[in-house]
Formats: sequence, structure tokens, C-alpha cells
Amino acid sequence: MIKGSPQKILEVKDLCVGILAREQKELLLDHIGFSLNKGESLGVVGESGSGKTLTALSVLKLLPPQLSITKGSVLFQVETGSHADIVTFNNTDIREIRGKRIAMIFQEPMTCLNPVITCGKQVSESLLLYEKISRRSARKITHDLFSEVHLPDPDNIYNKYPHQLSGGQRQRVMIAMALAGNPEILIADEPTTALDVTVQKSILSLLSELRSLRTMSILFISHDLGVIREVAERVLVMHQGRIVEQGIVENILQHPENQYTKGLIACRPTLETTSPRLKTISDFMDGEKSSKDIDNGENAAFLTFKPDYSSPPILSIDNVTTRYYKSKILFRTGNQYTEAVKRISFDIFQGETVGLIGESGSGKSTLGKTVIRLVESYSGNIYYRGKSLSSISKREMGLFRKNVQMVFQDPYSSLNPRMQIGEAISEVMKVHNIVKTRKERKEAVIELLKKVDLLPDHYNRFPHEFSGGQRQRIGIARALATQPELLICDESVSALDVSVQAQVLNLLNDLKEEYRLTYLFISHDLAVVKYMSDRIVVMKEGELMEQGDSDQIYRSPESDYTRSLIDANPE
Repeated sequence: MIKGSPQKILEVKDLCVGILAREQKELLLDHIGFSLNKGESLGVVGESGSGKTLTALSVLKLLPPQLSITKGSVLFQVETGSHADIVTFNNTDIREIRGKRIAMIFQEPMTCLNPVITCGKQVSESLLLYEKISRRSARKITHDLFSEVHLPDPDNIYNKYPHQLSGGQRQRVMIAMALAGNPEILIADEPTTALDVTVQKSILSLLSELRSLRTMSILFISHDLGVIREVAERVLVMHQGRIVEQGIVENILQHPENQYTKGLIACRPTLETTSPRLKTISDFMDGEKSSKDIDNGENAAFLTFKPDYSSPPILSIDNVTTRYYKSKILFRTGNQYTEAVKRISFDIFQGETVGLIGESGSGKSTLGKTVIRLVESYSGNIYYRGKSLSSISKREMGLFRKNVQMVFQDPYSSLNPRMQIGEAISEVMKVHNIVKTRKERKEAVIELLKKVDLLPDHYNRFPHEFSGGQRQRIGIARALATQPELLICDESVSALDVSVQAQVLNLLNDLKEEYRLTYLFISHDLAVVKYMSDRIVVMKEGELMEQGDSDQIYRSPESDYTRSLIDANPE
């Protein structure tokens, strides 16, 4: 925090943004007001659709054509020490500010970086846009920027394309590009969403370090108050286009006044969470506490379907290795491959939730896909109900695929965009001969939609008409359509708001109880895995680091890697 009297570098006053449709005017931002001091980090928190990103886009006048600022001002400090209203700027004026004095890191680096231009060249082009320098100088500065954001081997990264980098590395390239103009304000829009906790921690530390070195102000947008606590001093809480509460981060966390803020804090699972159900935003907004939301295990009888360790395991993974072979290279002999999974062994018992945790690239998803035979193993065996999947008949394999289903990480890409979701779910029933007639299948699908808290009217809608949380529910409904006994959930809540995440986790526990399900729950978030799981398996770089009871793993981790995952988890 800057000592002495704070100097306002940005002040938003009474800002309203509306969508003009026919004669009706709908407000998406309703009288937003806040200030950002020089050298300060200000957090903006809220669910998707709360207006966080729209507020940031309004500051830079990056609103889509159908939206407009209908009222208010955005005052930015100019060289003379006075403040100019960005709302009144024309296209020429705003170009002098945008990117150079106020820069923005967008939420998804893969969609913001040009896939056919190397990372270094993209940053160099930004420098050439801001400064009259030679290309050699731009390359040198880009190299220095890559070093400043702690990218390994800057010369190598300079010549790589975005798809060749990890998620954390792409985010660092975006930060370097934003720093190219030496901005006074950096707007970071969900820069750590869906990143591993260790990568997330490194990005947050980097932003704090850069803020200190450059005396830069940061407007940090997130849906997670735990992340905001790590990086910001003050916070604004937004809900449905309004600021419902603002103040010092610790004060808001310790003594929230607004019901919505209380809900945001309570719905995120922590490493200490023991209640059988998570609270949701609606519990607080309705002003009533559900009987299912009693803390401290008082309602532990809710989960009556317990793991059966006295019987043989439902699934056994025995010394499994999975390789990805690279394309043949001219004049190079031998098969080139990467071992994504290396001699992994563990069991899953009926009624159990086994959590599989590790960073991106640890082999978690590959192992999940190997289990359901979407990827073939190189060696080892997988046994389902005591039978090896490598030796079962075609009929038995069909039965296995019916009984073991997968909920994929990105529900949008796993759904056919041209197929109504009702047909997408009923198609699964038809393939596995679950229900005979079309009419019966439709009735069964509608019942499934109700089970995952969707409406019968949703049957005829397409995937793009749903939110991320709703699409995830559709993915769960489709997996349940075959009446399985084992569900593999691959990062099924990693990119969701904490409030929606709580709803989906509660739903998974409800379905486990109702349908007597067993789960292999894959995630990089240790708090979520610990909350959901009876046992935890920890993977790193394809290898099994340790496995055991979830509380035991948390209280007494055996490996330094597991300890680093625990330490990186936001409080």
C-alpha cells in the first residue's frame, strides 16, 4: 500500500452501461462508482454475468457495438496531474491510452494470441506499435520482458507458437505483451482461471512483484475471493451489474455485510471443509438456511452410500503405462514417444470417490481416457469387475462402456453444437438400447434434465444457449443416460465460478447417493478433491507420488510435491 495520502489514478463515477433494444433500455451496469490509487491493487469479485469484465471493458471503451455508456464518467489522470474523462475520448484519443497507459490481460490467452505467429513476434509487434524503435531493439526488449515475467529460456520461447506452450507460459506471454507499453494501470481479467494452484500462485506472485517494481496499479478481476485475498488490498463485490459491497479485503472477508458476499465466501470449499453439503449463493440470498447445509458434519447421515472395502474393487489399474508417439522425423531412427502415464497402480471400490490430483501435464486426464479405452495403454492391465479389459469380448466391452462413463472437462466442446441437447442425450440411450421407443426416450431425458436441475423446456435448446454451469449439468445428464455405476469426472468444475462449482459438487453428491455411483474425480484443485474424495491419488509427470485417505494426505503428506500443492492452495 502506498504510504501517505493516496493519489487517485482512476476514478469511475456513476457509470451506467445499457443495451438498447427497440424502445426498451436494459441496464447491464447500474451506477458503478469506485477509485483506483497509484500503486494500488484493487480486486473486483463476483459471479459470471455480474458485470466485472464489462466494467473493465468500459474503462477502455472496448464495448461491443450493441452496448453503450449511457451515464457517468471514467476519470483518468493525465500528465498535468488533472483527470480527463475517457468516456468523452474519440478513437484517436483512446488509442493513446489503450494498451500504452492502461493495458489489459484477457481471460483466455489461447484465444487472444494469434496461433500462426510466434509469441516473440507478437510481443515485438506491440512494442513497434507503441515506440519508434528498430525491430532488433524490439526483439531485445521482448527478450528482457520474457525474462522479467520469468519465462524459461526466453530465446526459445520467442520462436515458439502459442500451442507449444503450457497454460501458465501463455499467460506470462500475455502479461509481457501487456507490459510492452509500460502501462500505469494493468487490468487482469481472470488471469488464473482454470490454472493449476501452483501455476496460479506463481502468476499471482509475479503480478505482485511487477506492481512493486513498476509502481503500477492493478485492477484484478476474479470470481474467487481466495485469489483476491492473495493479490489485492481493497475489493469491490459485484452482483447483477451493481456494487453491493466494497472495502479492505480482510475486513470484507472477516465481516461481510451483504448477503451475497457472505454466500461467495461460504460456497467455496477449503481444505478444512467437513460439511456434507456446500452452501450456495441462493441459501444466503433467500435469507434461509437449508436443512441440508448444516456445518461440522451434523448432517453426515445424508451420505448413506458408503465405500464397500470388504468386496473386491470395481476397477483395478495395474502397472499401467500410456505413451503418445510423435510423428516420424526425417533421418531420425527409432520411435519417438512421450510417456504420459508411467506404471500407475491403484484400486477403486464400489461406492468410493477416488480423487486424482496433479498439475497440468501430470497425466491425470490421459489416465482417465486410458481407463475408458479412448486411449490405449502401452503396458499394464485395467480390470473391471475382475476381468481384464484387454481380453474381454466385444459384447462385454459394450457393457463396460455402458457402465463406465466420463464427464469431460469442457462440456461445450464435447457437445455437438448442431444438435439439440435432448437429442444428444437420447442418442446415448438409443446406442446402448436403454429405452426402446422415441417417446419413452424423450420422457427419460426430461426426467434426467430435472434430476440435474434443468427444465423440460431445455430439451429443444442448443449448447450455445446455456451457461457454463448448465452445460456441465448437461454433460452429467448425458453420462447418466446409460445408467452407469462408475463416473470419471475430468476437471468437471475447474473453470466454473465458485458459486456454480458448489452447486455442481452438491449435485454430484446427490446423484452418487440416488444412483449408487462410484467416482474417479480428476482435478488440480486440492480443496475440491479433498472435499469430494474418500481417498486421494497424487500424480506428477506421469508418476504416482502417493495415495491414501484424503484427511491423511492433507494432514501428513509424504511427498514434497503434495506439500507444495497444499501450500499453493489459496486460503
